[in-house]
Amino acid sequence: MASSDKIIDILDSTLRDGAQGEGISFSVQDKIHIVQALDELGVTYIEAGNPGSNPKDMEFFQEIKKISLSHAKLCAFGSTRRKDIACSEDANLQSLLAAGTHDVVIFGKSWTFHVTEIIKTSLEENLAMIRDTCSYLTDNGRNVIYDAEHFFTGYQENKEYAMKTLQAALDGGATVFSLCETKGGILPDECREVVSDVVAAFGSRVVVGIHTHDDSGLAVANSLIAVQAGARHVQGTLLGFGERTGNANLSTVIADLELKMGYKCIPDGKLETLTPTVKGVAEIANIALNPQMPYVGTNAFAHKAGMHIDAVLKNPVAYEHVAPEAVGNSRVFLMSEVAGRSMIIEKIQKFDPTITKDNPVVKDIMKKMKELEFEGYQFEGADGSFELLVRKIIGKYQPFFKLHYYQTSGMNPRPEEGVNACAQIKVEVDGQIEVTAGEGDGPVNALDIALRKALVRFYPAVDKIRLTDYKVRVLDGKSATASHVRVLIESTDGTDSWTTVGVSADVMEASWLALVDSFEYKLIKDLEKHFRKMI
Repeated sequence: MASSDKIIDILDSTLRDGAQGEGISFSVQDKIHIVQALDELGVTYIEAGNPGSNPKDMEFFQEIKKISLSHAKLCAFGSTRRKDIACSEDANLQSLLAAGTHDVVIFGKSWTFHVTEIIKTSLEENLAMIRDTCSYLTDNGRNVIYDAEHFFTGYQENKEYAMKTLQAALDGGATVFSLCETKGGILPDECREVVSDVVAAFGSRVVVGIHTHDDSGLAVANSLIAVQAGARHVQGTLLGFGERTGNANLSTVIADLELKMGYKCIPDGKLETLTPTVKGVAEIANIALNPQMPYVGTNAFAHKAGMHIDAVLKNPVAYEHVAPEAVGNSRVFLMSEVAGRSMIIEKIQKFDPTITKDNPVVKDIMKKMKELEFEGYQFEGADGSFELLVRKIIGKYQPFFKLHYYQTSGMNPRPEEGVNACAQIKVEVDGQIEVTAGEGDGPVNALDIALRKALVRFYPAVDKIRLTDYKVRVLDGKSATASHVRVLIESTDGTDSWTTVGVSADVMEASWLALVDSFEYKLIKDLEKHFRKMI
């Protein structure tokens, strides 16, 4: 068991600060699912919203009371009382109490500019607002985490007053000070100095914490620096999204603290669930996970150059700073014209362990792959299509249907919201003909719907496939509208994700090739899983 000075409390604010990110909107059910995922991961606190700000958050706090959490403590969030009003008459504070959480997060002003110019009150009244609010909530049985908003800016402009705001929170009974780097502009050396000063002044009486934003690209770095300076409470969002450029990315912070710095953030055995948890939250938030995200991104342990791949196959420590399994991720070898024979062998042996590097089929695969990449295919970003290519060459592939024809057309004006195209398709499965049509938002969406309808009675699993991303790139701009295009489609079945590619001078044909690969990849994987269960 880690000593108390090596334990870090993690507060996740995905549902509050994260919800302020562009394009992020959670339903009540979304919020419940994310709370359950974060609780399972083992964070200490979940800041779940401001019950006084909107009816949806208040509804959530009522619904979440029906669900038992195994580890995390749920927090309601709000501000100090308004100026010149009693706490008992402040509607926001009453909403905080009604939310029913034992732990509450309260923010107050640390920067004199905000006190006098934004909320338009006196410096003394601001101190009273902080002290009274913390005291009122403490007297009502709540544990208060005090967010010192703009603390670093306030400290730099008027250190004495900034420290007085913390003393006011302490006098009111707050047990945690979260020093908020609200504008995201502080540098690591400055962060270390401020946190060290606060820890020296208050660290024996309260837990000192850190809350950073990423406007300078330093949110994670400043969080780690703060821990080195004595902070034992770190706030952020699991995927890093939030207001403006986002918050400290907790998936990176947790992995760094646990694997690199010897601190304990989540329970034993939970770090291995980090990547699937991040992917799950991204799905709920309906955003594409950045593949370059440290530790949990699909490219975090991806290798492309032949020499690198050969070295990693011999000993992963050659190019990997940690084992991907430590954070629930996996190693990926990207296929391209610079990939070497070692990587080809590693891929092939997933399907046929008997094939060695001297087998002629290896040369055939490399030749075909390079021919296709010359035409515009990009296998480094299309793992599903590359796997199907290998299967076809080594004889581990079977077609699941035969296309007779497809056709698409546009519709204007739109007959209804979200519909401006239709597609018709005729396919054959084991001698049975199926003709279906689909309407969608664009011809590719309509074709996807039509193909799904045509295949679902033969292969129910296709109903689980969802396209999560669609990219088109023009490969030869000089040819104008006659240019070849490359289409990349990313798909998921809710558990696994894969990417497929198609290339053609016709964007619909390129889309069709990528779409077919996506469906066949899913069906082939399900078929193999079925056979493995039977053995």
